Amino acid sequence: MARVSQEHLDARRRQILDGATRCFARNGFHATSMQDVLKEVDLSAGAVYRYFSGKEELIGAIVTEVLDEVRDAFEEGARQSPPPPPDVLVGWVMNKMLNLKPELTPEGVSIHPRLIIQVWGETLRNPELAAVINEGYAKVSGVWEKVVEAYQEAGMMRDDVSPESLARTMIALTQGFLAQMALFGPIPVETLQDGLRGLMSMGEPGTRS
Repeated sequence: MARVSQEHLDARRRQILDGATRCFARNGFHATSMQDVLKEVDLSAGAVYRYFSGKEELIGAIVTEVLDEVRDAFEEGARQSPPPPPDVLVGWVMNKMLNLKPELTPEGVSIHPRLIIQVWGETLRNPELAAVINEGYAKVSGVWEKVVEAYQEAGMMRDDVSPESLARTMIALTQGFLAQMALFGPIPVETLQDGLRGLMSMGEPGTRS
């Protein structure tokens, strides 16, 4: 019997993850069964269970992948010296993330924000998933802290700002924007960038015309 190539195995795993992501984004984790996933990817149970032991493992794999994508995107943007200002960097990363999974829900919303909202809810009842989220958050926060340090070294940001504080603020900002997209429908990323530029332009009273 011919050996199955690694490329084939990787492609099949990708097929399963993408199909499960679409199912979870449409109907949520609890309303989606493994039978729904099997139907979505058009594979037998044996083919799917070769890669994932069940729904919980699928969810963990999807969450880990999304968090790694976020971290990698920020790391890529932050490699510039100095990094681009926050509005440019956040906009670039957000657009890249949304384009990684361009599928839309029936309501016209990108599946990525909707999936992320469901992950947050699931985290409250799933300690294993909470551990994955915490690890991913720490990685993304670490990247943002390096970006802040680079801003400070380049004289782009006051040096009495705590890198950890700003990292938490920027993560909260992007989380809130994704929540708005999931709850209220499509919002241009430029809206977030314009708001950031407005905040960044503030000075002491009377210093702006």
